[in-house]
Amino acid sequence: MIQTIRKAWGIPELRKKIIFTALILLIFRIGNAIPVPYVNAKLLNEYINQMSTTVLGLYNVMSGGAFANATIFALGVQPYINSSIIIQLLSMAIPALERLAREGGEEGKKKIQSITRYATIAIAILQGWGYYVLMNRANILSANHFWAFLVILVSFIAGSAFVMWMGEQITEFGIGNGISMILFAGILSRVPNLVGSMVNNARTGVLKWWMILLIVVGILGLIVLITWVNGAERRIPVQYAKRQVGRKMYGGQASTLPMKVNMSGVLPVIFAQSIAMIPATIAAFFPSPAEGTFWYKILQGIDSKSVLYMLVYFLLIIGFSYFYSTIQFNPVEISNNLKKNGGFIPGFRPGKPTADFISKVLSKVTLFGAIYLGVVAILPLLIGKIVKVSSLGIGGTSVIIVVGVALETVQALESQMLMRQYKGFLG
Repeated sequence: MIQTIRKAWGIPELRKKIIFTALILLIFRIGNAIPVPYVNAKLLNEYINQMSTTVLGLYNVMSGGAFANATIFALGVQPYINSSIIIQLLSMAIPALERLAREGGEEGKKKIQSITRYATIAIAILQGWGYYVLMNRANILSANHFWAFLVILVSFIAGSAFVMWMGEQITEFGIGNGISMILFAGILSRVPNLVGSMVNNARTGVLKWWMILLIVVGILGLIVLITWVNGAERRIPVQYAKRQVGRKMYGGQASTLPMKVNMSGVLPVIFAQSIAMIPATIAAFFPSPAEGTFWYKILQGIDSKSVLYMLVYFLLIIGFSYFYSTIQFNPVEISNNLKKNGGFIPGFRPGKPTADFISKVLSKVTLFGAIYLGVVAILPLLIGKIVKVSSLGIGGTSVIIVVGVALETVQALESQMLMRQYKGFLG
Protein backbone atom coordinates (compact mmCIF):
# COMPACT_ATOMS: atom_id res chain seq x y z
CA MET A 1 0.00 0.00 0.00
CA ILE A 2 2.79 2.46 0.96
CA GLN A 3 4.66 1.63 -2.26
CA THR A 4 1.52 2.31 -4.34
CA ILE A 5 0.99 5.69 -2.63
CA ARG A 6 4.65 6.60 -3.28
CA LYS A 7 4.30 5.80 -6.98
CA ALA A 8 1.01 7.72 -7.20
CA TRP A 9 2.61 10.71 -5.43
CA GLY A 10 5.13 10.92 -8.27
CA ILE A 11 2.32 11.61 -10.77
CA PRO A 12 1.26 15.31 -10.50
CA GLU A 13 -2.42 14.68 -11.31
CA LEU A 14 -2.73 11.87 -8.74
CA ARG A 15 -0.78 13.93 -6.20
CA LYS A 16 -3.45 16.64 -6.45
CA LYS A 17 -6.18 14.03 -5.90
CA ILE A 18 -4.40 12.60 -2.85
CA ILE A 19 -3.93 16.09 -1.35
CA PHE A 20 -7.59 16.97 -2.05
CA THR A 21 -8.76 13.73 -0.34
CA ALA A 22 -6.50 14.42 2.66
CA LEU A 23 -7.86 17.99 3.00
CA ILE A 24 -11.48 16.80 2.94
CA LEU A 25 -10.70 14.15 5.58
CA LEU A 26 -8.96 16.84 7.69
CA ILE A 27 -12.12 19.00 7.51
CA PHE A 28 -14.14 15.95 8.59
CA ARG A 29 -11.85 15.41 11.60
CA ILE A 30 -12.10 19.12 12.56
CA GLY A 31 -15.90 18.90 12.35
CA ASN A 32 -15.81 15.85 14.61
CA ALA A 33 -14.27 18.04 17.32
CA ILE A 34 -16.89 20.85 17.18
CA PRO A 35 -19.55 20.18 19.86
CA VAL A 36 -23.25 20.91 19.46
CA PRO A 37 -24.59 23.48 22.01
CA TYR A 38 -26.80 22.54 24.99
CA VAL A 39 -25.28 19.03 25.36
CA ASN A 40 -23.22 17.82 28.33
CA ALA A 41 -20.56 15.89 26.37
CA LYS A 42 -19.03 14.30 29.49
CA LEU A 43 -22.33 12.76 30.63
CA LEU A 44 -23.15 11.66 27.09
CA ASN A 45 -19.72 9.99 26.70
CA GLU A 46 -20.21 8.04 29.93
CA TYR A 47 -23.73 7.04 28.86
CA ILE A 48 -22.65 5.80 25.39
CA ASN A 49 -19.70 3.89 26.93
CA GLN A 50 -22.18 2.04 29.15
CA MET A 51 -24.16 1.18 25.99
CA SER A 52 -21.06 0.06 24.04
CA THR A 53 -22.53 -3.39 23.27
CA THR A 54 -25.75 -1.93 21.80
CA VAL A 55 -26.63 -0.26 18.50
CA LEU A 56 -25.54 3.06 20.02
CA GLY A 57 -22.03 1.67 20.48
CA LEU A 58 -21.99 0.57 16.84
CA TYR A 59 -23.08 4.06 15.71
CA ASN A 60 -20.34 5.59 17.85
CA VAL A 61 -17.68 3.43 16.18
CA MET A 62 -19.00 4.24 12.68
CA SER A 63 -18.90 7.98 13.45
CA GLY A 64 -15.32 7.85 14.77
CA GLY A 65 -16.40 8.68 18.34
CA ALA A 66 -18.39 11.78 17.29
CA PHE A 67 -21.70 10.16 18.34
CA ALA A 68 -20.57 9.92 21.99
CA ASN A 69 -19.46 13.57 22.01
CA ALA A 70 -22.50 15.03 20.18
CA THR A 71 -20.44 16.94 17.63
CA ILE A 72 -21.92 18.46 14.45
CA PHE A 73 -20.89 15.29 12.54
CA ALA A 74 -22.35 12.94 15.18
CA LEU A 75 -24.65 11.18 12.70
CA GLY A 76 -21.71 10.65 10.33
CA VAL A 77 -22.35 8.68 7.14
CA GLN A 78 -25.12 6.50 8.62
CA PRO A 79 -28.06 8.46 7.08
CA TYR A 80 -26.44 8.32 3.62
CA ILE A 81 -25.63 4.59 3.89
CA ASN A 82 -29.18 3.82 5.06
CA SER A 83 -30.78 5.92 2.30
CA SER A 84 -28.57 4.31 -0.38
CA ILE A 85 -29.60 0.83 0.73
CA ILE A 86 -33.30 1.80 0.93
CA ILE A 87 -33.26 3.31 -2.59
CA GLN A 88 -31.43 0.22 -3.86
CA LEU A 89 -34.12 -2.04 -2.39
CA LEU A 90 -36.93 0.18 -3.71
CA SER A 91 -35.36 -0.03 -7.18
CA MET A 92 -36.21 -3.74 -7.11
CA ALA A 93 -39.76 -3.22 -5.85
CA ILE A 94 -40.83 -0.13 -7.84
CA PRO A 95 -40.80 -0.63 -11.66
CA ALA A 96 -40.31 3.11 -12.39
CA LEU A 97 -37.14 3.22 -10.27
CA GLU A 98 -35.91 -0.05 -11.79
CA ARG A 99 -36.32 1.35 -15.33
CA LEU A 100 -34.57 4.55 -14.26
CA ALA A 101 -31.61 2.58 -12.87
CA ARG A 102 -31.25 0.22 -15.86
CA GLU A 103 -32.31 2.26 -18.87
CA GLY A 104 -31.93 5.87 -17.71
CA GLY A 105 -28.22 6.04 -18.44
CA GLU A 106 -26.25 8.93 -16.97
CA GLU A 107 -29.40 11.03 -16.53
CA GLY A 108 -31.09 8.18 -14.65
CA LYS A 109 -28.10 7.83 -12.31
CA LYS A 110 -28.24 11.56 -11.53
CA LYS A 111 -31.97 11.34 -10.71
CA ILE A 112 -31.44 8.34 -8.41
CA GLN A 113 -28.54 10.17 -6.75
CA SER A 114 -30.81 13.18 -6.21
CA ILE A 115 -33.51 10.95 -4.66
CA THR A 116 -30.85 9.39 -2.41
CA ARG A 117 -29.80 12.86 -1.20
CA TYR A 118 -33.39 13.78 -0.25
CA ALA A 119 -33.80 10.42 1.50
CA THR A 120 -30.56 11.09 3.41
CA ILE A 121 -31.95 14.39 4.75
CA ALA A 122 -35.23 12.67 5.75
CA ILE A 123 -33.35 9.91 7.61
CA ALA A 124 -31.06 12.50 9.25
CA ILE A 125 -34.17 14.33 10.55
CA LEU A 126 -35.52 11.09 12.07
CA GLN A 127 -32.18 10.05 13.58
CA GLY A 128 -31.47 13.57 14.86
CA TRP A 129 -34.89 13.73 16.53
CA GLY A 130 -34.37 10.26 18.07
CA TYR A 131 -30.93 11.30 19.30
CA TYR A 132 -32.39 14.43 20.93
CA VAL A 133 -35.13 12.41 22.67
CA LEU A 134 -32.51 9.92 23.92
CA MET A 135 -30.35 12.69 25.43
CA ASN A 136 -33.39 14.48 26.88
CA ARG A 137 -34.63 11.33 28.67
CA ALA A 138 -31.15 10.59 30.01
CA ASN A 139 -30.91 14.18 31.41
CA ILE A 140 -27.83 14.91 29.32
CA LEU A 141 -29.05 18.27 27.95
CA SER A 142 -28.10 21.49 29.75
CA ALA A 143 -31.30 23.16 28.53
CA ASN A 144 -34.72 21.78 27.65
CA HIS A 145 -36.66 24.26 25.52
CA PHE A 146 -37.72 24.66 21.88
CA TRP A 147 -34.69 26.75 20.88
CA ALA A 148 -32.31 24.06 22.24
CA PHE A 149 -34.25 21.37 20.36
CA LEU A 150 -34.12 23.40 17.11
CA VAL A 151 -30.36 24.17 17.38
CA ILE A 152 -29.45 20.54 18.15
CA LEU A 153 -31.66 19.11 15.39
CA VAL A 154 -30.51 21.60 12.72
CA SER A 155 -26.86 21.03 13.69
CA PHE A 156 -27.18 17.26 13.25
CA ILE A 157 -29.05 17.56 9.92
CA ALA A 158 -26.62 20.15 8.52
CA GLY A 159 -23.64 18.07 9.67
CA SER A 160 -25.01 14.93 8.03
CA ALA A 161 -25.71 16.80 4.76
CA PHE A 162 -22.19 18.29 4.79
CA VAL A 163 -20.61 14.84 5.37
CA MET A 164 -22.61 13.53 2.39
CA TRP A 165 -21.37 16.45 0.25
CA MET A 166 -17.75 15.84 1.31
CA GLY A 167 -18.08 12.16 0.39
CA GLU A 168 -19.37 13.07 -3.08
CA GLN A 169 -16.49 15.53 -3.57
CA ILE A 170 -13.92 12.82 -2.74
CA THR A 171 -15.61 10.41 -5.16
CA GLU A 172 -15.57 13.00 -7.96
CA PHE A 173 -12.26 14.81 -7.42
CA GLY A 174 -10.30 12.59 -5.02
CA ILE A 175 -9.27 8.96 -4.61
CA GLY A 176 -11.68 6.07 -4.07
CA ASN A 177 -15.25 6.03 -2.75
CA GLY A 178 -15.83 9.17 -0.67
CA ILE A 179 -18.30 7.75 1.86
CA SER A 180 -16.06 4.72 2.45
CA MET A 181 -13.03 7.00 2.92
CA ILE A 182 -14.86 9.10 5.54
CA LEU A 183 -15.97 5.92 7.34
CA PHE A 184 -12.36 4.68 7.15
CA ALA A 185 -10.97 7.95 8.59
CA GLY A 186 -13.49 7.97 11.44
CA ILE A 187 -12.78 4.40 12.53
CA LEU A 188 -9.00 4.80 12.16
CA SER A 189 -9.03 7.91 14.36
CA ARG A 190 -10.12 5.77 17.32
CA VAL A 191 -7.06 3.49 17.13
CA PRO A 192 -4.83 5.66 19.44
CA ASN A 193 -7.59 5.71 22.11
CA LEU A 194 -8.05 1.94 21.86
CA VAL A 195 -4.30 1.33 22.17
CA GLY A 196 -4.11 3.71 25.14
CA SER A 197 -7.04 1.94 26.81
CA MET A 198 -5.36 -1.44 26.27
CA VAL A 199 -2.10 -0.15 27.80
CA ASN A 200 -3.95 1.23 30.85
CA ASN A 201 -5.80 -2.08 31.30
CA ALA A 202 -2.48 -3.91 31.10
CA ARG A 203 -0.96 -1.62 33.76
CA THR A 204 -3.90 -2.06 36.15
CA GLY A 205 -3.89 -5.84 35.67
CA VAL A 206 -7.32 -6.04 33.97
CA LEU A 207 -5.65 -7.49 30.86
CA LYS A 208 -2.86 -10.07 31.17
CA TRP A 209 0.05 -10.17 28.71
CA TRP A 210 -1.30 -13.33 27.05
CA MET A 211 -4.68 -11.61 26.54
CA ILE A 212 -3.04 -8.68 24.73
CA LEU A 213 -1.00 -11.15 22.65
CA LEU A 214 -4.19 -13.03 21.76
CA ILE A 215 -5.92 -9.79 20.69
CA VAL A 216 -2.96 -8.68 18.53
CA VAL A 217 -2.58 -12.11 16.89
CA GLY A 218 -6.35 -12.23 16.27
CA ILE A 219 -6.37 -8.80 14.59
CA LEU A 220 -3.36 -9.70 12.42
CA GLY A 221 -5.03 -13.00 11.47
CA LEU A 222 -8.21 -11.10 10.50
CA ILE A 223 -6.22 -8.67 8.34
CA VAL A 224 -4.49 -11.55 6.50
CA LEU A 225 -7.78 -13.43 5.99
CA ILE A 226 -9.65 -10.33 4.77
CA THR A 227 -6.83 -9.40 2.37
CA TRP A 228 -6.74 -12.95 0.97
CA VAL A 229 -10.50 -13.34 0.48
CA ASN A 230 -11.09 -9.76 -0.74
CA GLY A 231 -9.44 -10.49 -4.10
CA ALA A 232 -10.75 -14.05 -4.42
CA GLU A 233 -13.21 -14.73 -7.23
CA ARG A 234 -14.73 -17.62 -9.17
CA ARG A 235 -14.19 -17.22 -12.91
CA ILE A 236 -16.66 -18.94 -15.24
CA PRO A 237 -15.21 -19.50 -18.76
CA VAL A 238 -17.16 -17.77 -21.55
CA GLN A 239 -16.72 -18.36 -25.28
CA TYR A 240 -17.93 -15.93 -27.97
CA ALA A 241 -19.11 -17.38 -31.28
CA LYS A 242 -17.57 -16.16 -34.55
CA ARG A 243 -19.78 -13.95 -36.71
CA GLN A 244 -19.11 -12.26 -40.02
CA VAL A 245 -20.05 -8.62 -40.58
CA GLY A 246 -19.30 -7.65 -44.18
CA ARG A 247 -15.79 -8.86 -44.91
CA LYS A 248 -14.68 -8.83 -41.29
CA MET A 249 -14.89 -11.70 -38.79
CA TYR A 250 -15.81 -10.84 -35.19
CA GLY A 251 -15.87 -12.94 -32.02
CA GLY A 252 -14.28 -16.29 -31.42
CA GLN A 253 -12.61 -15.00 -28.25
CA ALA A 254 -12.43 -16.68 -24.87
CA SER A 255 -13.23 -14.68 -21.75
CA THR A 256 -14.36 -15.21 -18.16
CA LEU A 257 -17.33 -14.18 -16.04
CA PRO A 258 -15.89 -13.21 -12.61
CA MET A 259 -17.83 -13.70 -9.37
CA LYS A 260 -16.30 -12.17 -6.26
CA VAL A 261 -16.39 -14.43 -3.21
CA ASN A 262 -17.35 -11.46 -1.03
CA MET A 263 -19.40 -9.37 -3.45
CA SER A 264 -21.60 -7.81 -0.74
CA GLY A 265 -18.68 -6.35 1.25
CA VAL A 266 -19.22 -5.49 4.90
CA LEU A 267 -22.95 -4.59 4.59
CA PRO A 268 -24.26 -8.01 5.78
CA VAL A 269 -22.12 -7.71 8.94
CA ILE A 270 -23.33 -4.16 9.71
CA PHE A 271 -27.01 -5.03 9.20
CA ALA A 272 -26.79 -8.37 11.01
CA GLN A 273 -25.06 -6.71 13.95
CA SER A 274 -27.62 -3.88 14.08
CA ILE A 275 -30.55 -6.34 14.14
CA ALA A 276 -28.89 -8.78 16.58
CA MET A 277 -28.23 -5.87 18.96
CA ILE A 278 -31.84 -4.61 18.99
CA PRO A 279 -33.01 -6.81 21.96
CA ALA A 280 -29.97 -5.80 24.05
CA THR A 281 -30.50 -2.14 23.08
CA ILE A 282 -34.17 -2.21 24.17
CA ALA A 283 -33.24 -4.00 27.42
CA ALA A 284 -30.58 -1.35 28.18
CA PHE A 285 -33.29 1.33 28.53
CA PHE A 286 -34.97 -0.56 31.39
CA PRO A 287 -33.72 -1.12 34.98
CA SER A 288 -31.44 -4.15 35.41
CA PRO A 289 -33.37 -7.17 36.79
CA ALA A 290 -32.28 -8.89 39.99
CA GLU A 291 -29.77 -11.73 39.63
CA GLY A 292 -31.37 -15.17 39.38
CA THR A 293 -34.76 -13.92 38.08
CA PHE A 294 -36.38 -14.97 34.79
CA TRP A 295 -35.71 -11.59 33.12
CA TYR A 296 -32.07 -11.72 34.26
CA LYS A 297 -31.63 -15.05 32.47
CA ILE A 298 -33.30 -13.63 29.34
CA LEU A 299 -30.95 -10.64 29.48
CA GLN A 300 -27.93 -12.94 29.79
CA GLY A 301 -29.21 -14.95 26.79
CA ILE A 302 -29.46 -11.92 24.46
CA ASP A 303 -26.19 -10.37 25.62
CA SER A 304 -23.48 -9.97 22.96
CA LYS A 305 -21.26 -12.41 24.89
CA SER A 306 -23.84 -15.23 24.83
CA VAL A 307 -23.76 -18.27 22.52
CA LEU A 308 -27.36 -17.56 21.39
CA TYR A 309 -26.38 -14.04 20.24
CA MET A 310 -23.40 -15.41 18.29
CA LEU A 311 -25.57 -18.06 16.60
CA VAL A 312 -28.29 -15.55 15.62
CA TYR A 313 -25.60 -13.10 14.45
CA PHE A 314 -23.94 -15.78 12.30
CA LEU A 315 -27.25 -16.87 10.70
CA LEU A 316 -28.24 -13.24 10.00
CA ILE A 317 -24.91 -12.64 8.23
CA ILE A 318 -25.52 -15.67 5.97
CA GLY A 319 -29.08 -14.50 5.25
CA PHE A 320 -28.05 -10.93 4.38
CA SER A 321 -25.14 -12.20 2.25
CA TYR A 322 -27.56 -14.20 0.07
CA PHE A 323 -29.95 -11.25 -0.03
CA TYR A 324 -27.30 -8.81 -1.27
CA SER A 325 -25.84 -11.28 -3.79
CA THR A 326 -29.30 -11.65 -5.41
CA ILE A 327 -29.56 -7.84 -5.64
CA GLN A 328 -26.14 -7.36 -7.22
CA PHE A 329 -25.96 -10.42 -9.49
CA ASN A 330 -28.97 -11.45 -11.59
CA PRO A 331 -28.28 -14.82 -13.34
CA VAL A 332 -31.18 -14.40 -15.81
CA GLU A 333 -30.01 -10.93 -16.86
CA ILE A 334 -26.40 -12.12 -17.22
CA SER A 335 -27.56 -15.10 -19.32
CA ASN A 336 -29.63 -12.84 -21.60
CA ASN A 337 -26.72 -10.42 -22.06
CA LEU A 338 -24.40 -13.30 -23.00
CA LYS A 339 -26.95 -14.56 -25.51
CA LYS A 340 -27.38 -11.10 -27.10
CA ASN A 341 -23.60 -10.72 -27.53
CA GLY A 342 -23.13 -14.20 -28.96
CA GLY A 343 -21.48 -15.55 -25.82
CA PHE A 344 -22.02 -18.93 -24.17
CA ILE A 345 -20.62 -21.03 -21.34
CA PRO A 346 -19.05 -24.23 -22.74
CA GLY A 347 -21.25 -27.23 -21.98
CA PHE A 348 -24.44 -25.23 -21.39
CA ARG A 349 -27.03 -24.04 -23.88
CA PRO A 350 -27.88 -20.32 -23.94
CA GLY A 351 -30.97 -19.23 -22.03
CA LYS A 352 -32.39 -21.07 -19.00
CA PRO A 353 -29.64 -23.77 -18.72
CA THR A 354 -26.98 -21.04 -18.58
CA ALA A 355 -28.99 -19.03 -16.02
CA ASP A 356 -29.48 -22.15 -13.86
CA PHE A 357 -25.75 -22.92 -13.97
CA ILE A 358 -24.80 -19.33 -13.05
CA SER A 359 -27.36 -19.40 -10.23
CA LYS A 360 -25.90 -22.67 -8.90
CA VAL A 361 -22.34 -21.32 -8.96
CA LEU A 362 -23.50 -18.05 -7.37
CA SER A 363 -25.16 -19.97 -4.53
CA LYS A 364 -21.94 -21.89 -3.77
CA VAL A 365 -19.72 -18.81 -3.97
CA THR A 366 -22.11 -16.80 -1.78
CA LEU A 367 -22.20 -19.58 0.83
CA PHE A 368 -18.39 -19.55 1.08
CA GLY A 369 -18.34 -15.74 1.27
CA ALA A 370 -21.10 -15.73 3.92
CA ILE A 371 -19.28 -18.29 6.08
CA TYR A 372 -16.09 -16.24 5.73
CA LEU A 373 -17.90 -13.07 6.88
CA GLY A 374 -19.52 -15.00 9.73
CA VAL A 375 -16.16 -16.35 10.93
CA VAL A 376 -14.53 -12.92 10.69
CA ALA A 377 -17.41 -11.37 12.68
CA ILE A 378 -17.63 -14.12 15.33
CA LEU A 379 -13.87 -14.49 15.94
CA PRO A 380 -13.52 -11.11 17.77
CA LEU A 381 -16.56 -12.01 19.90
CA LEU A 382 -14.92 -15.29 20.92
CA ILE A 383 -11.62 -13.55 21.71
CA GLY A 384 -13.58 -10.88 23.63
CA LYS A 385 -15.32 -13.62 25.63
CA ILE A 386 -11.96 -15.18 26.52
CA VAL A 387 -10.26 -11.91 27.52
CA LYS A 388 -13.54 -10.45 28.91
CA VAL A 389 -13.60 -7.37 26.65
CA SER A 390 -17.14 -7.11 25.18
CA SER A 391 -16.36 -4.19 22.82
CA LEU A 392 -14.16 -6.40 20.61
CA GLY A 393 -17.28 -7.55 18.73
CA ILE A 394 -17.76 -4.09 17.24
CA GLY A 395 -13.98 -3.83 16.85
CA GLY A 396 -14.07 -6.82 14.48
CA THR A 397 -16.51 -4.99 12.22
CA SER A 398 -14.15 -2.00 12.24
CA VAL A 399 -11.22 -4.19 11.09
CA ILE A 400 -13.29 -5.52 8.15
CA ILE A 401 -14.25 -1.98 7.08
CA VAL A 402 -10.75 -0.50 7.47
CA VAL A 403 -8.97 -3.31 5.60
CA GLY A 404 -11.64 -3.45 2.88
CA VAL A 405 -11.53 0.32 2.23
CA ALA A 406 -7.70 0.33 2.27
CA LEU A 407 -7.60 -2.43 -0.37
CA GLU A 408 -10.24 -0.67 -2.51
CA THR A 409 -8.27 2.60 -2.35
CA VAL A 410 -5.04 0.87 -3.39
CA GLN A 411 -6.88 -0.76 -6.32
CA ALA A 412 -8.32 2.65 -7.34
CA LEU A 413 -4.83 4.20 -7.28
CA GLU A 414 -3.33 1.32 -9.28
CA SER A 415 -6.08 1.48 -11.91
CA GLN A 416 -5.63 5.25 -12.32
CA MET A 417 -1.86 4.83 -12.65
CA LEU A 418 -2.43 2.14 -15.27
CA MET A 419 -4.78 4.43 -17.23
CA ARG A 420 -2.19 7.18 -17.28
CA GLN A 421 0.49 4.75 -18.49
CA TYR A 422 -1.74 3.76 -21.41
CA LYS A 423 -2.45 7.43 -22.19
CA GLY A 424 1.28 8.18 -22.18
CA PHE A 425 1.96 5.20 -24.43
CA LEU A 426 -0.80 6.14 -26.90
CA GLY A 427 0.18 9.84 -26.79
